[in-house]
Amino acid sequence: MDSVSEARLQQVAPFLADKIHTLSTMLLQEGIDIRVVQGLRSWTEQDALYAQGRTTPGNIVTNVPGGYSYHCFGLAADCVPSIGGSTYIPDWNPSHPAWQRMEAVGQSLGLDSGATWRTFPDFPHFQFTGRFPEAEPDDEVRQIFKDGGMQAVWSEVTSSLGQ
Repeated sequence: MDSVSEARLQQVAPFLADKIHTLSTMLLQEGIDIRVVQGLRSWTEQDALYAQGRTTPGNIVTNVPGGYSYHCFGLAADCVPSIGGSTYIPDWNPSHPAWQRMEAVGQSLGLDSGATWRTFPDFPHFQFTGRFPEAEPDDEVRQIFKDGGMQAVWSEVTSSLGQ
């Protein structure tokens, strides 16, 4: 993975970073290069994205405010394949076979893929949440975060996996 992706993966849960590394390695063996374009997102950053297309200019890119995305807990990463070459050039066409392969490999690794969401597909999005609800964090996740921070949320996920 490139240095941009590595820097972003340093901020997410280690077990998610491991799965994204495996995803990247498996895809590279098929000639598909990916980049992590988003990892951890603060609640404020999430609120700003939520405002986009509603109260600020731009297209709507999310349906959830701060604290309602697993990005805010370091349990989600957005990955985008490259159109090829030695320089990373994002391929933003989710109907391209590389996207479909990325989704399939991610799911084979136990990642929840936002591409499968019915009401608001989020094609680059992958998350790994253990026993927590798949779609978005609930009040329990936010309370664990409030009481013990991100490490407490990560510990809860790993304990639910028997690790």
